[in-house]
Amino acid sequence: MREHARRRLHRCRAANHGRMNYMMDTGRSPVTVIGLGAMGQALAAAFLRAGHPTTVWNRTAAKAEPLVAEGAVRAETVAEAVEAASLVVVCVLDYPAVRAVLEPVAAKLSGRVLVNVTNGTAQEARSTAEWAAGLGAEYVDGGIMAIPPVIGSPEAVILYSGSREAFDKHADALATWGTSRFLGSDAGLAALHDLALLSAMYGMFAGVNNAIAMVRTEKVTAVEFTESLLMPWLNSMVAVLPMLAEEVDSGAEISHERKLVEQVALANIIETAATQGVAPDVIAPIQSIKDHA
Repeated sequence: MREHARRRLHRCRAANHGRMNYMMDTGRSPVTVIGLGAMGQALAAAFLRAGHPTTVWNRTAAKAEPLVAEGAVRAETVAEAVEAASLVVVCVLDYPAVRAVLEPVAAKLSGRVLVNVTNGTAQEARSTAEWAAGLGAEYVDGGIMAIPPVIGSPEAVILYSGSREAFDKHADALATWGTSRFLGSDAGLAALHDLALLSAMYGMFAGVNNAIAMVRTEKVTAVEFTESLLMPWLNSMVAVLPMLAEEVDSGAEISHERKLVEQVALANIIETAATQGVAPDVIAPIQSIKDHA
């Protein structure tokens, strides 16, 4: 036990010495990333590339090895990870996992900024913000609108809400991930916008899969259809979105003729899909919504 304690003390001193040297070399503030799935690893790697002394922790310690090879410090415990920096980033599966990881070390969060980029609901974000405030921590919720390989480029858009002061304090560090958009002091706004955008994406993907399934019944390849017709068509429809948004905001009434055209088209899609042996699961709910609009 004494030898184990001596080795652990030596590791901590070496890690702290390395952090201090790194800090002097780069002038960047230290950060901590908890959760090293594909996204967590990408976030930590972006911090490292920007010169931030980065401490990482994951339940499965081996996931930290690629980051350690790039200069990160692997914390042995969550407590060590939290103590290593004033900015603590959490990126795990869901909000219950956030609480499960952090509640045992809740007392150590006081005075720190907690940036939670875990996917969840707006109400979960608000509840977590209240919990963090009760511990004396500043809370920022985040929604990452990007896939891991894009992190670190301007194309990666990250939505934030919660404490404006905390966001501004660490805006430069967070900017290493991509393009930051602060949406407001309501901690639930980032999650709300994140899920709204994802709903549009999943709806599009479902429609795309349905379209491909229909033409493949006649031996048309997915690649041929997608590249020659589907992508140009969808790109042209994107240009219509501002007009649709204006209709919603103005409360403009959709013409009877347009409603009839949409109803006929949807009925024909469902009938043709059924004839081709494709289930109407994607389009039928849309038809129902239009019928009751």
